[in-house]
Amino acid sequence: MDASLSPPRLLPSGDAAITVEFGRNIDEQTNRRVLALDRALSDTPIDGVTETVPTYRSLLVHYDPVRIGFEELGERLSALARLPVPPTTPARRWRIPVVYGGENGIDLEDIAKTLNITPEDIVARHVAGDYRVAMIGFTPGWSYLSGLDRSLQMPRLQNPRLLTPSGAVSIGGFQTGIQCLAGPSGWRLLGRTAVRTYQLHRNPVFLLEPGDAITFYAVDGKQFAEQDRAAERGEFVAQLVTS
Repeated sequence: MDASLSPPRLLPSGDAAITVEFGRNIDEQTNRRVLALDRALSDTPIDGVTETVPTYRSLLVHYDPVRIGFEELGERLSALARLPVPPTTPARRWRIPVVYGGENGIDLEDIAKTLNITPEDIVARHVAGDYRVAMIGFTPGWSYLSGLDRSLQMPRLQNPRLLTPSGAVSIGGFQTGIQCLAGPSGWRLLGRTAVRTYQLHRNPVFLLEPGDAITFYAVDGKQFAEQDRAAERGEFVAQLVTS
């Protein structure tokens, strides 16, 4: 491990999980360390570990306390966390279609007015971004993406909406995200995608994984409707560029 990097904190989470915390702040380097440990556990499984859940700055490791104890697991996790973080080469890159503005992106006009630019400028900057899936959570398939252009960063709504549509593509603070299922949100809606990042009866159930690279491209309402029907049938719709 780089000598300039602090060792992670090991925090008990109930009696059958450990939180491996790499930092207190959300940043790219911290998230890469989280994902590196997650990959290391996948490549070198530890008997007794039942599930891992990566977040922006920590990895939650569930384990069977009958098969392995807290101290032993903590030591092995610490050893894996000391390994050098491998070069950042995304395993997969996806192109995801978005219909921007109108009823599908009801905040686009207000964002443009606030930033004193045109809606077209916002769309151009958003599709020009090179994003990475930092974590998945809140609801199934909700994909948090790092890499948002600084000029598009906006605080979340003071009064979150009780319901936003499935497939919403939005911005919140320094992040952009893809919301798979309809639900509450305080993020600002730019548009909507037909891509189902989560679909229960499809294989795979979850389309995106932490570490995946993402780019967006704009489509019109007719293309969105066609893609939405295809996605309902279980098609990915998103284009896998590299794997």
